[in-house]
Amino acid sequence: MTKKSLPLSKVYQLLEPGPLVMVTTAHQGKTNVMTMTWHMMVDFEPPILACVISDQNYTFNLIKKSKECVINIPTVELAAKAVKVGNSSGSKVDKFEKFHLLQEKASHVEAPLLPECYANLECRVVDMKMSKKYNIFILQVLKAWLRPTKKRPRTIHHCGNGVFVVDGDMFQLPSKKK
Repeated sequence: MTKKSLPLSKVYQLLEPGPLVMVTTAHQGKTNVMTMTWHMMVDFEPPILACVISDQNYTFNLIKKSKECVINIPTVELAAKAVKVGNSSGSKVDKFEKFHLLQEKASHVEAPLLPECYANLECRVVDMKMSKKYNIFILQVLKAWLRPTKKRPRTIHHCGNGVFVVDGDMFQLPSKKK
């Protein structure tokens, strides 16, 4: 079997996590929304997750100062809007206004929920030790909201370089239950 060398700059495309999410933040009256794909679960109860937000993003400083955010999980119907949000900076434009995004008050954080999204996770930053070197924030989910508008919502997953895939068929295999 012949193998082909892959440029190291393309490795992330093999491991890119999902689903794509939209992170909302608020600090001192300023709100923002950004699109993010680099995140992972760290623990289950309470739910802890890690996310990577570049220090070049406007959201980075809003989260660092407010120590909270909302992780909003869109479905395929919001894909085009999510990409447009991700390709613009909140330091230059009000993305809620420009992209006609609704805001809903959260119960535990100042950052707004995006009601168009299938799920919303209100989060508090519990660890920023890795934010300076690796741009990693550790978040604890304080409240989770689900909008069961569809029997099977289809989330969006980023494959790199503007390529996306929508999650597909579900199947179940035997698993050890806890």
